[in-house]
Amino acid sequence: MGGYARGMALFSRRGTRGDSAAPVPVAPVPAVADEVADEARDAEASDAPVAPITPEAVPQVGISVSTFGKGPESARPVTDEAARPAEAAPAATPSVPGLPDNALVQQALRALPEDPQPAHIMNVMRQVLQGQLYVRAQGDAKELLEAGRGLNLAITTHEDKRFLLVFSGGAPVQASAQAENAGPTSALGQAAYNVLRTAIDSGYDGIYLDHANPGARLVLPIELITKAIEEGAPAPFDVKSLLAGPRTDGTAAEVADALTRVPVWAAGRKAEDGRIGLAEARGTDGVRRLEVYSHPLEVIAMGRGDGPLRLEPEQLARAVASEPALTGVVVDPAGPWIELDRDHLASLLALAG
Repeated sequence: MGGYARGMALFSRRGTRGDSAAPVPVAPVPAVADEVADEARDAEASDAPVAPITPEAVPQVGISVSTFGKGPESARPVTDEAARPAEAAPAATPSVPGLPDNALVQQALRALPEDPQPAHIMNVMRQVLQGQLYVRAQGDAKELLEAGRGLNLAITTHEDKRFLLVFSGGAPVQASAQAENAGPTSALGQAAYNVLRTAIDSGYDGIYLDHANPGARLVLPIELITKAIEEGAPAPFDVKSLLAGPRTDGTAAEVADALTRVPVWAAGRKAEDGRIGLAEARGTDGVRRLEVYSHPLEVIAMGRGDGPLRLEPEQLARAVASEPALTGVVVDPAGPWIELDRDHLASLLALAG
């Protein structure tokens, strides 16, 4: 997509329908001390060990969640517009054997400035929606579960608020355990959606990502997490998961197939005549691709002030079919991204009728 310029294509807006999100199965990973059983996904977080923190240790992000979904004018680009994001996610190299790191989350955390702005927080939030995350349990989780006992998940408190400690990989888990010197601990790996759903359903005030990593840690408030879960595509976030995973010869076909089943979002603005303008990428060689996004946060992360416009598969199909000059689509231009030509989208376009 090098040499592309951003443009707007005009389409008629049609109604949308809602979808409910459902949990996805958890894929347990080895614990720091031993293997964790499948039942870990049902662990209760009550009576969890608390790691006291000072007010200075909690990043104050000052997010107004009411702006989520409206393309806030104050949002700034996460990256320089002249620099193109990487097409594929970085390789997930385990920092601890058996505990693969969530490289995209770590990358987003490392990019945080000392005083994070809304766009930076949104960039972390969008990456937290994919891949695997970790929580800590006190003691040997496998033995506790086999004995029918509950698990104590690590949390922290600040001004009477409770935050679930969440980790991007094995090294952050170890750093946390060593900082607390809390004795034997287990790392429980879960799909990101399940970790976020646990934080919501258990009444936490948010999550604290990689709290023992100064300069690469962040508190995400529960209001933002809830909005991101409830206003996104149904779990397991098929498109986002595919783009965040390893690229193969079949990735394009898999993403194209997912587009026939799940909603996406376009970056939209209302034109003077009432029609909706949708952002597209235009190449110097005449290539035109409609920009589509796996989650409304992906639109906001671009920092252009566009509003996310939800498109069901049939609506996306009609939008592309109505503009024969469109070469195809580019999915999640903020990265990781993929370009799909019309040949890839044959099954989707068949939905246009």
